[in-house]
Amino acid sequence: MKTSRSEFLELRRRRIHVRLWGPDSAPALFLLHGWMDVSASFQFLVDALAREWRLVAPDWRGFGGSQWNEGAYWFPEYIADLDALLDHYSPDRPARLIGHSLGGNAACLYAGIRPERVERLATLEGFGLHVSDPAEAPERYGQWLAGLRAGPAVNRYADRAALALRLQGVNPRLSAEQAAFLALHLGQETAAGDIVVAADPSHRLPSPILYRLDDAKACWRRVRAPVLWVAASGSFIMKSYAGVTGESDYRARIACFADIRVETLEDAGHNMHHDQPVRLAALIEDFFP
Repeated sequence: MKTSRSEFLELRRRRIHVRLWGPDSAPALFLLHGWMDVSASFQFLVDALAREWRLVAPDWRGFGGSQWNEGAYWFPEYIADLDALLDHYSPDRPARLIGHSLGGNAACLYAGIRPERVERLATLEGFGLHVSDPAEAPERYGQWLAGLRAGPAVNRYADRAALALRLQGVNPRLSAEQAAFLALHLGQETAAGDIVVAADPSHRLPSPILYRLDDAKACWRRVRAPVLWVAASGSFIMKSYAGVTGESDYRARIACFADIRVETLEDAGHNMHHDQPVRLAALIEDFFP
């Protein structure tokens, strides 16, 4: 297993934990994790990479070792945090970004907002969100108010072994060794001695803001960097695009990018970097020169 090291930065008034692998002299790749995840989740992918890279993987604010917000989380903050992160680690050249899920969504938007700052981009099922109907707004605001009153739910586990079993229950493709590693980094011990996921529970509160796909598409159309779009055949994301309407929506999203390569990993779920790290690493190293 390749060894990582940690740095802590002050970015936008938050203390952000950044995990790094490889020598500073090697070409840099930025690894951006998904929702309710942490930077260490990329370890299996990192171990599968054949070439020497400088791998820079932040814990997004409110996840892992990074500082929590004092209240709710607003998605554009991830874009601003990414901008600040790149100013620190890659101030003089466009960056190479790899984002999973939330990280992929943030990277794709950023690549259209700051096209000059991105050289190449791989999005691992960061394909945008469910299209919201404006008619959902009243109910969504009501859910948000109810969530604020009740507070976010917190799942507790007796120990890290119990969390590892839960992770395998959610993803049966995980080996016992993988699940134990993830539980070590995804879990944190409470004062009571039990284990919770290393994330601010406020992330679980419903958002009152509806997702606007047209806004995302406007950003995607401005992306100049080549894009590697990687789907997983067995993921809930891809199942959501089933049927004629879903397929049409999926193709319309892909069509927004001027220079795109689409790949699908078989026998993989949404967390493809856990399920097929060797095959994913081969795609990435073929795409990034």
